[in-house]
Amino acid sequence: MSQTNRQFLLAKRPVGAATRETFSYVENPVGELGPNQILVENLYLSLDPAMRGWMNDAKSYIPPVGIGEVMRALGVGKVIASNNPAFAVGDHVNGALGVQDYFLGEPRGFYKVDPSRAPLPLYLSALGMTGMTAYFAFLDVGQPKAGDTVVISGAAGAVGSVVGQIAKIKGCRVVGIAGGAEKCKLLIDELGFDGVIDYKSEDLHAGLKRECPKGVDVYFDNVGGEILDAVLTRIAPKARIVICGAISQYNNKENVKGPANYLSLLVNRARMEGFVVMDYAAQFADAAKEMGGWMAEGKLKSKEDIVEGLETFPETLGKLFSGENFGKLVLKVR
Repeated sequence: MSQTNRQFLLAKRPVGAATRETFSYVENPVGELGPNQILVENLYLSLDPAMRGWMNDAKSYIPPVGIGEVMRALGVGKVIASNNPAFAVGDHVNGALGVQDYFLGEPRGFYKVDPSRAPLPLYLSALGMTGMTAYFAFLDVGQPKAGDTVVISGAAGAVGSVVGQIAKIKGCRVVGIAGGAEKCKLLIDELGFDGVIDYKSEDLHAGLKRECPKGVDVYFDNVGGEILDAVLTRIAPKARIVICGAISQYNNKENVKGPANYLSLLVNRARMEGFVVMDYAAQFADAAKEMGGWMAEGKLKSKEDIVEGLETFPETLGKLFSGENFGKLVLKVR
């Protein structure tokens, strides 16, 4: 192939935040198709907090990205050449495409998406891994009941904003924790949350007491750290705490800070449980069908924050950790 493939490779394992120096930018010619391989023109890439964890050489639910390898990223793109009978030229696919212009390889775990049914970025947000995470983590691990008080940290982010809307669909009272007046306004005015706590401008404990006078039945945690500790002091008996993420801890230069108030779990006979979305892969299609139905009925909105240009990848990824993104952060490749 004559195309030039711009790629970001992992150059070193970062201590603290990932920066442009964490990656090597290279341009290579696209190779030739091998047996069962496809060539995909990457169109949109999903930028997720989990990417920071994939850079660490540590045991996790998925192997780390190797030094010198293309940085892992989920994405959607168009098949432009194929030696695989399951995928034809012109198909649009979702899969681990990597931070590059073109993916060349066997389509392990790839599946087709239909741009005529929904815009492609939506397959990376509410109809993609983000939506699947919100759906299964909240409904299966959180086990909400109508009338529950649900608190969500990182509530204006990709997963949190969807969790809050599902909670409303299920008849819960929903309180979002977010940073800044603009994000808090979004949660109330656009997404229908019942209450908000702006952790940047008010005391978190006072906000929790105001918004959750009877305690917290379900806490959906995306941030960890001090916010998790604060919520633990307000949980109700038999509360369920979903550990979906801990973005406040991912760039730590020292050891991860665990919950200091964990004895509240004992006193309240509460449960804290971690979550990995791929455990539910066999059920994704059914969930996407229900999520799509909610969207068609106007009950569920998806918000994407799209940044253009593959070359902006390191700085755009940093938006996740500075809290600049609204909703699902997506990189438009070109």
